[in-house]
Amino acid sequence: MDRQAEWVLVAGGAGFIGSHLVDALLARGARVVALDSLLTGRRDNLAHLSREPRFEFVEADITEPLPRLPRFERVFNLACAASPPHYQADPIHTMLTSVVGTLRLLERARNDGARFLQASTSEVYGDPLVHPQPEAYWGNVNPTGPRACYDEGKRAAETLAFDFERGQGLEVRVARIFNTYGPRMRADDGRVVSNVICQALADAPVTVYGDGEQTRSFCYVTDLVEGLMRLMACEAASGGPVNLGNPREMTVAELVSLVSEMTGTRSPVVRRPLPVDDPQRRRPDIARAQALLGWSPKVALEQGLEATIAWFADEIRAPEQPVAKPRSIGGRHLRPVEAALARQAP
Repeated sequence: MDRQAEWVLVAGGAGFIGSHLVDALLARGARVVALDSLLTGRRDNLAHLSREPRFEFVEADITEPLPRLPRFERVFNLACAASPPHYQADPIHTMLTSVVGTLRLLERARNDGARFLQASTSEVYGDPLVHPQPEAYWGNVNPTGPRACYDEGKRAAETLAFDFERGQGLEVRVARIFNTYGPRMRADDGRVVSNVICQALADAPVTVYGDGEQTRSFCYVTDLVEGLMRLMACEAASGGPVNLGNPREMTVAELVSLVSEMTGTRSPVVRRPLPVDDPQRRRPDIARAQALLGWSPKVALEQGLEATIAWFADEIRAPEQPVAKPRSIGGRHLRPVEAALARQAP
């Protein structure tokens, strides 16, 4: 193992975006610890790394005291259920993950002298009255509705991060992530891309909430991860959040039509009532990301959907596999994290 490579913690590392981030960090030479409670993350998202010596998986919940871990140079916080059915299933835990969990990770980053990146969300804009949404917009969020556990939790996480930056000198980066899609999404996450693809592949009725004229902007996961990596690396990115998303806006009805054409399904559309506080329009203003990071999404929607459809078509046949088997290091049977702690001990 290269002892000069930096240690990076990815909280939520077994999740959809988190596991892709882990892959990208390893590809660039980092040593990575993925920490995840597995409430919505999945072990099989990381199964392909079971023999990677620079990777370790730790099952833990950031609302609880953190386990003993190496000293990190970078901390990414992606730990929180992100789809409405999942974060509304236990709204109190969702809020605690964003508040208590973020506080624990911020304290860890401060103590380690690490740079910290908080994965926030376009949901901080609520059902926006400004379009497209720039970082300067304060949002239109219902603080007591069924989505508030996530929306307000993420807003509180941003507040904590910037208070640590102002008051304790922590290097902080905050990414406001817009709708992201790609392989490793959960079929049951309730979001529009996974819903439409899975229903179309099964030739089942495709569910559309509301009239289908509400808009979203869909960013492919590899583009999003590249934005996160650039934001963490940027020396001039402190002092405010950065939108990361694809500014190509389309209606839900247009997405359904495109997926139906690409899958060849003849599934009928079934309409359901629009969920409470569901935003009518969503499109990021990415001028700050373009200027600060030199970042814009590259993957065309059709190209990304093709890869995502192919992954969902195969996913039901992929059994869950184990993650990061222990290895013998220095005559003892240690995980890489334990070995690193032994090297760091005085």
